[in-house]
Parts: sequence; C-alpha cells; structure tokens
Amino acid sequence: MESSDVAQITEHVKKEAAFVQGLKQEIARVIVGQKYMVDRILIGLLANGHILVEGVPGLAKTLAVKTVAMTVSCTFHRIQFTPDLLPADLIGTLVYNPRSGDFSVRKGPIFANLILADEVNRAPAKVQSALLEAMQEHQVTIGEHSYTLDEPFLVLATQNPIEQEGTYPLPEAQVDRFMLKLNVVYPRREEERIIMDRMAATSVDLALSPIVGPQDIMRARSVVDSIYIDDKIKEYILDIVFATREPESYGLELGQYIRYGASPRASIYLTLAAKAHAFIQGRGYVIPQDVKALAMDVLRHRVIVSYEAEAEELASEDVLQRILDHVQVP
Repeated sequence: MESSDVAQITEHVKKEAAFVQGLKQEIARVIVGQKYMVDRILIGLLANGHILVEGVPGLAKTLAVKTVAMTVSCTFHRIQFTPDLLPADLIGTLVYNPRSGDFSVRKGPIFANLILADEVNRAPAKVQSALLEAMQEHQVTIGEHSYTLDEPFLVLATQNPIEQEGTYPLPEAQVDRFMLKLNVVYPRREEERIIMDRMAATSVDLALSPIVGPQDIMRARSVVDSIYIDDKIKEYILDIVFATREPESYGLELGQYIRYGASPRASIYLTLAAKAHAFIQGRGYVIPQDVKALAMDVLRHRVIVSYEAEAEELASEDVLQRILDHVQVP
C-alpha cells in the first residue's frame, strides 16, 4: 500500500476517533483510574469481541460497564449468574395465553447492547450453552424461532478468583469465544483517595451525558476494518501464536510447560484488537506495539499450561512473557 493511502486512512481515523477522548473524559467523571479496563472495554466494542474479567470484588467492574453503556447511549443489563439460573431466565421464554390459546415470546435480559454476566462461572452448563449461542451467533433461540440481537452486542463476563466453592469451570470452547481476558488489579493509593472522596457518601450522583450512539460505534467498526496492517505485522502475530504451539521452532524450551497452544481465533482476535487499539490511538496503521499491548489479554486464556508448569508455579502469563520477549519484533 502506498504511504499516501496510509496517510489518507490515518486522517479518516483521526476524524472518526475524535469521540474517543470525550468518551474517556466522561467515563473518568465516575471511574477513577482503571484506564486499562476502560480501554479494553472500548476495544471490545470497536472490535466486536466479548471480554472476560477476573478480579476481586469491589474493583468497579460493574460500574465501569454501566458507565460505558450510559456514555454510549445503549441498553445495559446486568445478569447475576447463580447455580439455580435457567436458560429461560437468560434468553426468555414462551408464555401461554389461555384466552387466545397462543404462545407469545417474552424476551429475557440478554436482549441488550451491553451485558454484564456477573460471576459467569456460577451457572450450570445449560445456561452456559445458551450464553454461548448469543455470544457466537449474536442470536438466541426461543421455541422454534431464532431472534437476532441488536448491534452492537457485547458480553462482559466477570469471574471471582477467590471464591471457588459452588462454581462450574467454564468450558474451554466457551472461554475461547472471549476476545480478551483481563486481570483487574487494585487501584493505587492516590487513586483510592480520590475514590474515597468521590464515593464515600450516602447518595452519589452518577448522571452522565451520552457522547455517542450505537450507530456511531457501528460506523467506527467499519473504520477499524479499514486500518492498514503490514504483512510484517501479520507475520509477527503468527510468530507469537505459533510459538505457543511449537516453541522449539522458535528456539524456546517451553514445550514441557504448554499443554495446549492458542487456537486460530487468537490470530484473528489479535489482529482485530491491534486494529482497534490503533484506532483509539488515532492511527490508520498498526505498529508492533499495538500487538504487544494486546497479546497478553488475547492469549492468556488460550494457552493452557501443563502440570509441570503448575508444579513450578508458572502461569500462562509467565510462559507468554517469555514468548513475547523472545519473538523478534519487526
């Protein structure tokens, strides 16, 4: 591609991404810090990818999603996943009308633009499979009919890393459907002081102004698709993903620590996420830093470590860090 074409794309991206700064400023009126989580939620929205968040309670996960929904002017539903949750509680059901003798559809809370699936690993397999159809196909089946979900549609699911009693491990196939897995950490001391000053009141005003609408997000997605990614960057993405499957080919002695490498979805999602990251930065082209910034979030839940790694207290992040440090950057 000619450099003039890339410059043209960059100009177009800068124009279309102008709303991002206003969006972040409006979100910052409520959310203190958590730049990493807010950026990744925006990347999920722009790249059409669902997000799995792991973090201890009280880190503003719910508040962050609700705030983003208010600033994007789209519908938001929070669903608390529990062991007694039924698929009908999630997607809806058919209701019989004795007067007419007909069944009518009562849609469930999944029919919204932004879904917060709180403690997603507490629900049984049937509920997980209903959620999986919604995530993958952007539709749900009630009775004999399928119903398309409104776009944009984003599922942000949370897991609590502390309490494991009464939880169902998420199937690998479902975990693989999440574009990003985030590890949310505690705020810094100075950030927590601001949180105290802002939130330590019996009533807190969280009124926000909508900055963009769903149609603006859909238009931004088409711009994200047009962002230029060089063949060298594509090869770099493939090198990272293939190093999780064949570490020996890249001079890495990690074979005994990796049980399963990343699936082809990793290559697709890392490309999309890198483009969305470039969009947020106001660039019409992807640089290696975009890939590096998102690689851990895209891959940490796709690389399954072996018993040997667990015995040496190595997590998937440790293995991935070695790969990212070793694979040659273009």
